[in-house]
Amino acid sequence: MVPTKDMLDQIAKEEAELVLDQFTEEDAWELGCLMVEEAKKRQARIAIDIRRPGQIMFHAALAGATPDNDEWIRRKSNVVFRFGKASLAVGVSLALAETTIEQKSFVSPLEFSPHGGAFPIRVRGCGLVACATVSGLPQEEDHALVVACIRKFKERKTPR
Repeated sequence: MVPTKDMLDQIAKEEAELVLDQFTEEDAWELGCLMVEEAKKRQARIAIDIRRPGQIMFHAALAGATPDNDEWIRRKSNVVFRFGKASLAVGVSLALAETTIEQKSFVSPLEFSPHGGAFPIRVRGCGLVACATVSGLPQEEDHALVVACIRKFKERKTPR
């Protein structure tokens, strides 16, 4: 991946577009199942996670996923909750600045992984309420899968 300012702009647009009207435990289940369905179509060997601070709301490990994927999920979702942005956005910003998360923010890479795949779930009027994360594909593909699923979920929930 070659980080660019255009990538940051695109991620910011995705974050602005994908704000939900609500996000309940039932919504977490529905989004998680949608993510599993999409991953199976792609034959992706991934782990999927939706959490809010202190609570896992949905988790699935598909065939081929490993415990290491769960560790990546934890560290990528920590980035979203700490910085309020998609983990890919934080990683691209750091790469463009030619620095690391440890140098810039004084946090351990053992706890924070600024690689693509974790995306903030925001509710209009509330802000960041949860994080959806995928691990197991190249980071840009992890990010794209999460974004595609949140977009599809939002379309299903938006009244016509």
